[in-house]
Amino acid sequence: MGLPSMSEILIVLVVILVLFGSKKLPEIGSGLGRAIKNFKKATTEPDEIDITPQAQRRKHKADAGEGDA
Repeated sequence: MGLPSMSEILIVLVVILVLFGSKKLPEIGSGLGRAIKNFKKATTEPDEIDITPQAQRRKHKADAGEGDA
């Protein structure tokens, strides 16, 4: 199960061209590019946003023993 050869890649590209047509391929490519870009952006963003007020965060850290040393 290695990398596909050049002839296999060419066959796949021809099948895609026949299925979707030459006018739809740029739209599919740009949609795929946007999807990959959004996926990369989503994986690098923080999981959650802390919206608690600053004073409340300090109090919670002090109660938990996590002082700002």
